[in-house]
This record gives sequence, structure tokens and C-alpha cells, in this order.
Amino acid sequence: MSLLTHPASTAPHVATEQEAFWAQQYAQEYIARNGQWDVELGAQAWRQMLARADQPITNFLECGCNIGRNLDLLAQVLPQAQPSIIEISTPAFDFVTRRHRTAHAFNGPILEAKLPQQAFDLVFTTGVLIHIHPDQLLATMRRMFEHSRRYILMGEYFNRTPVMLEYRGERDRLFKRDFGKLFAENFDVTVKDVGFLWGHQFDAAGFDDTTWWLFEKNSAGALS
Repeated sequence: MSLLTHPASTAPHVATEQEAFWAQQYAQEYIARNGQWDVELGAQAWRQMLARADQPITNFLECGCNIGRNLDLLAQVLPQAQPSIIEISTPAFDFVTRRHRTAHAFNGPILEAKLPQQAFDLVFTTGVLIHIHPDQLLATMRRMFEHSRRYILMGEYFNRTPVMLEYRGERDRLFKRDFGKLFAENFDVTVKDVGFLWGHQFDAAGFDDTTWWLFEKNSAGALS
């Protein structure tokens, strides 16, 4: 149950092929494949990613939470922090909001969310930006920047140059690039830390060769 009252979820509005794919076609299958993980190992990964976040994190927003793996992990690392979520898949959204108390919960694309600006100490994605069409990537990053009061973290697949890969036989569903460089070049932030979660070590926690970047806004509350 969430702290705020949410209307019964309905199929979210989707604007792109990628959004329709994740909201509808693969929703149930993805949930079934991603239901078990090593919580202790995942908490270790999160402590590593947040080690240089030297200001308190009292709340956070996950953009693309799926069935709430990171909410479970962060409950171990930031037990007092209040979660909020954006999730495009209605089955996943319903699953999460039944299990977690959230301050804000939106079922739909990140760009459609009407959440408050400068409201969250930490805004993050893990394995989400890789599935967003390049034409919408900067706009999505801007939403993350605007929602954040201080920190932005991204954990995604890395490639020095942008590349599209097939995902389970589907084209235009997975995009790799240097997400950290793109973000740093377009927003007023400082790189606090960068790291890599090697799949051989962290697969059981759901992090499969994930490159992550932790940013801090140069002016707390800045929108540009």
C-alpha cells in the first residue's frame, strides 16, 4: 500500500515502440524472469554505488522500478528513506504498490510523470535508459535532473560509442552508449563516482556488467 491514494491503474499512454514493448508485450514475462535475487549481495552493490554520497538521502525516486528489486535492496541500505516510483508496466506497477509504501507512484512513461521538481535527494535508473529510444534520451535525463534535489545515479550498459543491439530477437529495444558522458556534458553536475558491477560477481543481485555513475547537482535545487 502507498502513502498516497492512487487511482486503479489502467493501461498507460505510450508514445513510442519502445514504451509499448515494455508496457505491454514483455511485461508479464519480464516480471517472471526477474523475481529472485540475492538481497545481501545487492545491498553490497548499493553501498558501493552510494559510498561517496556524503549528504543525507531521506527519499528517492526510481525511474523504471519493474517489480521493486532496488526498493527491496535500498530498504537494507537506506531504511529511513521514503521511496517513490515511476513504472511503465501496469502488472509491475501493481505488484510494487501492493508491496511497498510509496510517497509518489506513477504508472506510465517517465516523460509523462507529473511528479514534483527538486523533490528527491536521489533519482536513479538501473537498466532503464538502455531501453529508451535515443531521440527521447536527453529529455528523459532532463526529467531525472529536474526531479532531483541533489543526486542522480545511472546504472546502465556501457559502450564508448552509441550502438543498437537486438534484445531477445527484437530490434530497437536495447541501446548502449556512454550515458555518463552524455549526462555530464548536458547538465550542471559534478561526477561524484563511477564504477562497474561485474556480472560474474553481481549477477545474483540483478546487476549484470553494469556501469554506474553518481552525479551531484552543482547548485542544490538548480533546474538547468
